[in-house]
Amino acid sequence: MHPLRRAVVMEGVRWAFPCARWTPGRDDWSLCARCVQPEEKQRIAQFMFTRDAKAAMAGRLLIRKLIAEKLLIPWDKIQLDRTAKGKPFLVSGIPPNLPNFNFNVSHQGDFAVLAAEPELQVGVDIMKTDRPGSGSTEEFFRIMHRQFTQREWHSIKSMGSDWAQLDMFYRHWALKESFIKAIGVGLGFNLQRIEFGVLPLHMEPGKVYTQTKMLLDEEVENWSFEEMLLDEKHHVAVALGGTDTNKPSKLQNGTLFTLLTYKDLVASAVPITPEDPHYWDNFYSKPEIPQRQSSTAKTETIT
Repeated sequence: MHPLRRAVVMEGVRWAFPCARWTPGRDDWSLCARCVQPEEKQRIAQFMFTRDAKAAMAGRLLIRKLIAEKLLIPWDKIQLDRTAKGKPFLVSGIPPNLPNFNFNVSHQGDFAVLAAEPELQVGVDIMKTDRPGSGSTEEFFRIMHRQFTQREWHSIKSMGSDWAQLDMFYRHWALKESFIKAIGVGLGFNLQRIEFGVLPLHMEPGKVYTQTKMLLDEEVENWSFEEMLLDEKHHVAVALGGTDTNKPSKLQNGTLFTLLTYKDLVASAVPITPEDPHYWDNFYSKPEIPQRQSSTAKTETIT
């Protein structure tokens, strides 16, 4: 079968990589650095903490793995760039019969995740439920007040315990970010324009939920959302644009995230840059995390 014809029938992809548990040695980190583009390598080197460098590296490798294995473009022929708003895209070599292939990555907490669809707009976001770095939950919500509508705040604050409210907050936040990332607008979008009615109120790890609905400027939009708990603390939301929610489709059941190992991550990797012995030294000299976690916010909105 012709490789382009195989690519056209590609189904949706959902991958997750546990970057917080990944402890690369010199050889592994050096290999990863050789398998990404020079500007990506330089960008990753600028992170102050190894936690963030690992997550960013995993995100770039996830994208290249996707393109190499699903679009069958050789690893060393893949050229990625970013839009003005920071969203990564494939520059060249896109199969002509697959013009609407879309992918997105996110990293926060303990995971890096990727979602891809051959025909739909797609955005993915992951958020880890955690206590505010300083101050009370009430003060944290006061600071974030303008990011949600009154009905969303009612949904958040109607949860019984302090922790349950935080959990619902981060669930809403992941949903909003997934939509923003799907449309590629970056910072500056008024988040009160979008409102989510989340269903069900309680989710279980390992299941995909697709009942949540979104209003944009108080109108129902042609978008679907997949939600999943990777574990008890990590919410993942996938926004899918251009869906007809009135028609039965494979999207109604959603797509589970597959947890990848490091071997999976680099299974198709091919070095594209020379080895740089100083790259490991730069990485190894950094602390894993800040001594005091002041916030659970992302290092980047668009990755």
